[in-house]
Amino acid sequence: MTTITAPETTLSNAVASDGAPVPLLVHRPANPRGWIVWAHGGSWQHGSAAAWAPVTGGLASRSGWAVVSVEYRLAPAHRFPAAVLDVLAALAWANRRSDGLPVVVGGDSAGGTIAASAALTRRDAGDRVPAQVLTYPPLDPDCARPSYRAGSGAFPNRADLRAAWRLWLDSTPAPTILPTPLEAPSLAGLAPVSLVVGSDDPVRDDVIAYATRLRADGIPTTLEVLPGVGHADLLSPRSRALAAVAAALSEPSLSELSTPRPQPTHMEGTPS
Repeated sequence: MTTITAPETTLSNAVASDGAPVPLLVHRPANPRGWIVWAHGGSWQHGSAAAWAPVTGGLASRSGWAVVSVEYRLAPAHRFPAAVLDVLAALAWANRRSDGLPVVVGGDSAGGTIAASAALTRRDAGDRVPAQVLTYPPLDPDCARPSYRAGSGAFPNRADLRAAWRLWLDSTPAPTILPTPLEAPSLAGLAPVSLVVGSDDPVRDDVIAYATRLRADGIPTTLEVLPGVGHADLLSPRSRALAAVAAALSEPSLSELSTPRPQPTHMEGTPS
């Protein structure tokens, strides 16, 4: 049985394609099983790598993976696609240091949305496509699916989340980057995806819709719906979502998910 060492936590930085500095909080076990670039939650406007350190450090300790927590630029001062560019920079940083180990991308809540967009952008650029390990990402700016109306008083409520989407999304389109994978004509060519969401989470139906689309396009997909769990469970001291994410990282298939993939012929353009 592999022994997991306590992770060493250090600060580093990357540089986004638009020249912006990207601070990174890195939790690295002595002999990591792989690298996961993580984007924290916070409705695209709040949170930080430091605030999420108990989560990301705990994930490194539980899983034996090095966790690269991204201090991405927040809305409304920095709108889409700035945060996606920051996660892409962190992925490139981790790839340079991975020494052949798998590099995947993950995130919780709004960070999961950003991570999914980054993986899709890598696919469309014909670059190395990371697997995704996502926890309750909202994926529909209109918040239109039934789960948003299912529970009175559930967090996040539909009105607040729709307002958060509007604050993040810029009126200027980013033609080579999509804010949500549900806007992509096809999801073919993505690496496998692991999704975790609670049964009582308003974003549940978004996550299920993503899983359905992925499977329809032939992408190996796991979906775990945690009974009785709501949104933001990773921040709970007794988080069940954290255990589910660590378990997803133990899947043997993740060791095969860091290979270059050709650019799909149905896509046009590449990100700058």
